[in-house]
Amino acid sequence: MKRSFLSFLVDQWSVVPPVETTDLSGKTVLVVGANVGLGLEASKHFARMQPARLIIACRSEAKGKAALTEIKQETGYNGCELWIIDLANFASVTAFADKFEKEGGDLHILVMNAGILQPVYQSTTDGWESTLQVNHIATSLLSLLLIPRLVAAGRNSSTPSRLVLVSSGVHHYVKPTKEVKTSSKPLEMLSSAEWCIPEHMHSRFFESKLFNLFFIRALTDRLQSITPLSAVAVAPGYSYSQLRRFWYEKPTFSFVRIGLAIQERLLAWTSEQGSRQLVFGAVGGRDNEENMKGGYVSVSRLVEVADFVLSDEGHKMQDAVWNETIDILSSVSDKIAPIVQDYLVVPDSSTN
Repeated sequence: MKRSFLSFLVDQWSVVPPVETTDLSGKTVLVVGANVGLGLEASKHFARMQPARLIIACRSEAKGKAALTEIKQETGYNGCELWIIDLANFASVTAFADKFEKEGGDLHILVMNAGILQPVYQSTTDGWESTLQVNHIATSLLSLLLIPRLVAAGRNSSTPSRLVLVSSGVHHYVKPTKEVKTSSKPLEMLSSAEWCIPEHMHSRFFESKLFNLFFIRALTDRLQSITPLSAVAVAPGYSYSQLRRFWYEKPTFSFVRIGLAIQERLLAWTSEQGSRQLVFGAVGGRDNEENMKGGYVSVSRLVEVADFVLSDEGHKMQDAVWNETIDILSSVSDKIAPIVQDYLVVPDSSTN
């Protein structure tokens, strides 16, 4: 599918479907990146569905506590918990997963919403370019580490669990270079000094959202069909969020900031409207669960991904990103290899 600017405008000016609702009694929901914007609004929607437990995972304890108060005040829900995680630090991610293994129990819905848009190079303490680590590598790490809890919940429930990754429609506009497309280690290449120059960094967020989609599709290819877990990618649409705060926080006058403000006023959905896509990915489409597996949600419906993702080149790059990601994560946590061995299979080369 090719996505034109006109189709983007049509979506942004369309009426956003109402939020999907269901009864979450007895279920545990975890939203990562929930203190502001889309994650906070999605958490409010989940709270209104009365889950047994709603865990919001945030980097900042102060902002997380403020979110807890806001959720309680607006929904009346008392079961919300704050857990701390920093995706820019692998040790924080593995510690979070260890804590969940001990205290979390079964996990019915996992929404991986945390992400950053960092247009200038910044390295994490783990040595990776920050956008790649937060948006893809650490997001994949936590998702895989929590698969045993998701599968356990699906087996003990009448419905499969859901893993929701927040991708974006911007994946349509990614045009990887030949060097990146054919590399056996595209992540290492993109994180190198050569590929973190300003000329390349402007597309880094777009690339990370493509990798989110690759992860969901590659994971689905490797999950046995009988596994009670559906992995879904969602595009929240162009919405008000904290992603673009890099430009708004600059103390000096900026034409980019003025342009963004005008663009948002004309096109952006509210954070609440954008959050409806996260909720749909988590609880929608239950009447056709097989189609939701590996699906891509936009405007509260399953839509086709970009042509590049469906192409032979796209499939090869998806496999390269998956293999490199697993290699990276296996060096971060000794639990990754057993999870891959116990819960995933070698995909059929005849299917994509």
